[in-house]
Amino acid sequence: MPPVISVVGKSGAGKTTLIEKLIPEIKKRGYRVGVIKHAHHGYSLDMKGKDSWRHREAGADAVMVAAPGTIAMVKDTPSDSLYVLQAYFQDLDLVITEGYKKEDKPKIEVIRKSRSSKSICGNSDHLIAVVTDTEVEEIDVPRFGFDDVGPLAELIIKTFL
Repeated sequence: MPPVISVVGKSGAGKTTLIEKLIPEIKKRGYRVGVIKHAHHGYSLDMKGKDSWRHREAGADAVMVAAPGTIAMVKDTPSDSLYVLQAYFQDLDLVITEGYKKEDKPKIEVIRKSRSSKSICGNSDHLIAVVTDTEVEEIDVPRFGFDDVGPLAELIIKTFL
């Protein structure tokens, strides 16, 4: 199984933007990267009326849509736990999650001054780095600015790959 690193933080802190920047930094070093976005309010790839939606409505437990070079799957699962989902990423080198702050995986916390200057992780044993534009309470992990994506990618690669 590939290592999993969770990018966590308050809504609007910049988690998605950080992940968008990290992916090409890690990939240009030759690694394959997957992402799991935790959508705690629910999410659906199926558009009402489309064939895949109709198959799900008919009772299919899993539906895969395949096109040249890509696939998309909607599948019933007993849990959205990372331990269950990791199995779908076995052919990759690294999985980055957006969210999953309660899971026991290594975490990079994003703290943006305009949202809050308090950490949601504190000095958790799972916190490996903070990306921030402000001073943060006493946290003893490496800190990076929002433009320090290269050095953050190097930390991930040295530590996990």
